[in-house]
Amino acid sequence: MRDDAGVSAYPFDLSEVRLTSGRWLDNQDRTLSYLRFVDVDRLLYNFRANHRLPTGGAAPLGGWEAPDFPFRTHSQGHFLTAWAQAWAVLGDTTCRDKANHLVAELAKCQANNGAAGFNTGYLSGFPESDLDALEAGSPRAVSYYALHKTLAGLLDVWRHIGGTQARDVLLGLAGWVDRRTARLSYNRMQAVLGTEFGGMNAVLADLYQRTGDPRWLVAAQRFDHADAFTPLAAGHDRLDGLHANTQVPKWVGAVREYKATGTPRYRNIAVNAWNFTVGAHTYVIGGNSQAEHFRAPNAIAAHLDTDTAEACNTHNMLKLTRELWLLDPDRVDYFDYYERALLNHLIGQQDPSDEHGRVCYFTGLNPGHRRGDTGPAWGGGNWSTDYGSFWCCQGTALETNTKLADSIYFHNGTTLVVNLYASSVLTWSSRDITVTQTTTYPASDTTTLTVTGGVGGTWTMKFRIPTWANGARVSVNGVPRDVTAAPGTYACLTRAWSSGDVVTLRLPMRVVVQPANDDPGVVAVTYGPVVLAGDYGDTALSAPPSLDTGSITRTGTSPLAFTARADGATVDLRPFHDAHGFNYTVYWRTGGSWGTGS
Repeated sequence: MRDDAGVSAYPFDLSEVRLTSGRWLDNQDRTLSYLRFVDVDRLLYNFRANHRLPTGGAAPLGGWEAPDFPFRTHSQGHFLTAWAQAWAVLGDTTCRDKANHLVAELAKCQANNGAAGFNTGYLSGFPESDLDALEAGSPRAVSYYALHKTLAGLLDVWRHIGGTQARDVLLGLAGWVDRRTARLSYNRMQAVLGTEFGGMNAVLADLYQRTGDPRWLVAAQRFDHADAFTPLAAGHDRLDGLHANTQVPKWVGAVREYKATGTPRYRNIAVNAWNFTVGAHTYVIGGNSQAEHFRAPNAIAAHLDTDTAEACNTHNMLKLTRELWLLDPDRVDYFDYYERALLNHLIGQQDPSDEHGRVCYFTGLNPGHRRGDTGPAWGGGNWSTDYGSFWCCQGTALETNTKLADSIYFHNGTTLVVNLYASSVLTWSSRDITVTQTTTYPASDTTTLTVTGGVGGTWTMKFRIPTWANGARVSVNGVPRDVTAAPGTYACLTRAWSSGDVVTLRLPMRVVVQPANDDPGVVAVTYGPVVLAGDYGDTALSAPPSLDTGSITRTGTSPLAFTARADGATVDLRPFHDAHGFNYTVYWRTGGSWGTGS
C-alpha cells in the first residue's frame, strides 16, 4: 500500500464512524433496506448472457440495465461498492454475502471468456466488439464508463470486505484494459477519450496505490484527456457546453494521480476545476449542470429548469471536494460546499416516504417543481424503481447513502477535526477514544461532543466554523472557552482532556438572501446551511414569485419553519431537503423581469 503524496489530514476507516439518529441515518436505513432486498441473480442476467452462461431463470432487468440497453452493467459496480460500504460501516452480513455472491459469479463469467469469444480478463454485459467500434471512431455506447463502475466496485469489495476473489477478478479486468489501451497510438487513445469513460484514471491510479505495481499508473495516465486537462491546467474555464458528469470523474482522477505521483499539474487541474465549478456553475443547493451539461460561467438564473442538478454529478463533486480538502485542510470553503451539496441536494434526493429509498435523477429548480416530477431522457418515470430504472443517479445514490458518515471526522496525529455536524459516534481505535456527537443540526444551531475512553493528555479538537456562522461559541463542561471562532476558519480547542468532557459548539444561523450570479434580481434564501424553499402545495407556477425579502419571519412552530410574503400572499418556507410532496420554488424575484432561458 503506497501513501498518498501531499496529504496533511486523514480520514477514519468507515468502520470507525456510525450515524445515530436523524435524517442521515433514515436515508442510510432506507438504502440498506433496498440493498438487502435486491435479487443478485437478476443483477447478473446481462453478465451471464453476454459471457454465454445460463441465466438461471432470472428475469432480465429494465431501464438502463435492459438486455438491449447500450451500456448495460454499469449499475452492478455501484451495488458492489454500496454493499461493501454497508459491511464496513455496519457489519451487515447480508450485504457482505450479496457482494461475495456477485463477485463469485462474475469470476465464472470472466473464466468463460474463451467460450464466449472474448479476450482474457474481459468482463461486461455487452460484447467486446463494442470496444472495437469505439476505437474505430464509431462508439455504440459509453463502454469504459460502464467498465469503470465494475472496476471500482471490485476494488471496494477487495478494500472493505477482503479476500482474494474480488482482487483476482479486478486484476484480470484491469489487465485487459491495460493490454487493450497499450496497443493504441496516443492520438487514437485521445480520440477514444472523446467518449465518456467515467473515472478510469482514478480507479487505475487507486490500483497503483494499493498494489505498488507501476503498470497500473501507466494505464491510468493513458486516460488523461488532453482536451479536458489542458485548459484547466492553464487556468481557463472552458466548461460551457460540456457534458458535466463526463468531466468531474476525470478531475477526481487527476487529484488521485497527483497523490500517486506528486506532479503539481494534476493538482492544478483539480483545484481549478473545483474553483470554476463551485464559483461559477453551481446552484444554491450545491448541484450544477442543466440537461446534464455545463452552461456559460455564472449562468444560473438563465437555466432554472426541470432538468437542473443531476445528482450523480454532485456525488462526484463531493468526491473531488474531499480529495482536495485532504491536501489543504485549512480551506473551510471546501467543506462549506460539501455540507451544502450533501444536505440540500443529495440528502434531499431521496424520497423519505419510500421504504427502499427511491431517488430522483434531476432536482428541478424551475418555479413550481415537485421532486420526482421529471425523469431522465432514457428510462422515463419520476422516481427510481426497484428493477425498472437503474439510472446513473440511482447507482451513485446507493454509494452516497452508505457512506454518509465518512466525512464527519478526520485526524492528523493527535488532532481531531470535526467537519460536519450530525449525530454520530466516532471510535478512534488507535487512541482508544470515543467521541459521541449529539445534535439535531441544522434544526438546532448547537452540537455537543462527549469524549470518553483513553483521552488523557493534551491534544487539539478543531471545528469547522462555516462562513455564514457569525458569533460561534465553544464551551467545555458548560464553561465558555476563549477560542477564536471566526467565520471561515477552524476553531482550535487545545486542552488536557478527561474522560467525560463535553464540548458544546454553537453556530448561530441567520436568514441570508443570495442573489444568482447572473441576475441580482433573482435570489435564493438560506438559513445557515439550509436552503429554504417556498411551499406552493399543488399550485402551478410559471415564473418565480416576487418575494418581499424583508418579510421573512421565523414562525416558531418548528425550528426551520418560516413564512414570507410573495406576490402579495403569505407562503411557508421549508428546508429544501424536506421539500417533498408539494410544488416548491427555490429562486425568487425581488424586482425586474424574469430572465430568458428559464
